[in-house]
Amino acid sequence: MAMPADSHVHTEFSWDTRVGSMERTCERAVAIGLPAIAFTEHVDHTRWTVPATGPYASDELRAAADPDGMITPPAFDALGYLETIDRCRTRFPQLRILTGMEVGEPHWHAAQCARILATGTFDRVLGSLHCLPDGAGFAEPWALFPHRDPADLVREYLTEIPEMVAGDHPFTVLAHIDYPLRFWPADRSGPFDPMPFEEHFRYALRATAASGRALEINTRIPLDATILRWWHEEGGEAVTFGSDAHQPDLIAHGFPEAAAMAEAHGFRPGSRPYDFWPRTN
Repeated sequence: MAMPADSHVHTEFSWDTRVGSMERTCERAVAIGLPAIAFTEHVDHTRWTVPATGPYASDELRAAADPDGMITPPAFDALGYLETIDRCRTRFPQLRILTGMEVGEPHWHAAQCARILATGTFDRVLGSLHCLPDGAGFAEPWALFPHRDPADLVREYLTEIPEMVAGDHPFTVLAHIDYPLRFWPADRSGPFDPMPFEEHFRYALRATAASGRALEINTRIPLDATILRWWHEEGGEAVTFGSDAHQPDLIAHGFPEAAAMAEAHGFRPGSRPYDFWPRTN
């Protein structure tokens, strides 16, 4: 089976990527036979709280926070990004390189996103939900789990997805619908089981399918096959694959397994290596 395109990759142009490099990522893609790659840099506008302690409260994040513990994501360098894309396309003609961005909470920041999209051509735009309300502010799931009921938090996350995919917000792929599960507190709640959340997952998947968007199979953690089955049953028309790599050696991580799972659940490669994988029936 040919390897699918990696449609979710970060480089030095993502504000949270200290070891990223677009050129080294392209070198790695060519070395492993990846046919296409989309550099979907973070475009974030939500200010969120970094707790002083916790397993994900890194020194880098705390250093980036203001005295109140708030992160304000820096502006995306669209010009520098597009210039580097052009340079890499010249240097690596055998690799199909797509432009892109990963827009955080696009339904909350429509005007800001529109201004950035107007600066150039972006082939693949992902919509992501990274933050949820936390008191008077916002926080990521890893910062919320320690003081929230884990099941309630996952349900709140899934309930927000239909709000995000409603309307004409300019993204074509819903990224990592299972994002909170990266931080699921298995030590106090046991292994995550999607079945108790079936109603909420189906609600989010049905709304995404109705919006005409594709679902990303994000391989940072393996997507539960049950969720992909629900996507097909709720009318999902296509999937994409994304490693969410923030360093070159992690691109296409887990892709053989993810591609096999997609085929087993009714999706197939598109006519071009960088196309979405459409459903077969």
